[in-house]
Amino acid sequence: MLIRRERPDDHDEVAAVTGAAFALPAGSGPPVEVALIGALRAEGSLLAAMTLVAVDPSDAGAQVIGQVTASRGTIAGRPAVGLGPVAVRPDRQHGGVGSALLHAVLGAADALGEPAVVLLGDQRWYARFGFRPASAVGVVSPDPAWGDHFQVRTLSAWTDALAGPFRYAPAFDGLE
Repeated sequence: MLIRRERPDDHDEVAAVTGAAFALPAGSGPPVEVALIGALRAEGSLLAAMTLVAVDPSDAGAQVIGQVTASRGTIAGRPAVGLGPVAVRPDRQHGGVGSALLHAVLGAADALGEPAVVLLGDQRWYARFGFRPASAVGVVSPDPAWGDHFQVRTLSAWTDALAGPFRYAPAFDGLE
């Protein structure tokens, strides 16, 4: 498996992987995560150095088997990374693809001097990567109903003075 930056020619495969990973019941239409990635691209909020794909060179054509989307968010008006969606092709789930993507994106974010990566997700799964409830370090969720599912992974550039309300990229405002 190879983890690399997403390229424009990956967009259709990223949409297919994301659509399959977040599939809704038949007749429900595509999952919002697919449209979200497109909206983040269109508004220029994607962080190209941290929006990654996993490819398996042994697959015909080295198809995308997983992806992670990183976008510009803010904590108290200062830059931070909003993570998600993260998706793995259903036939490749539970094989380490998602973990490899998370390790890669966190390493890239730290190397680029980002102070924190923020996400909404399963606490049990993301805890293995050092995520914890955002409220534990004073990062305030955009929606209090998210509770401890709203999580943060602080990085080397983090200081407690960076705490405050988190805001996702504008594309997230259109989610239903």
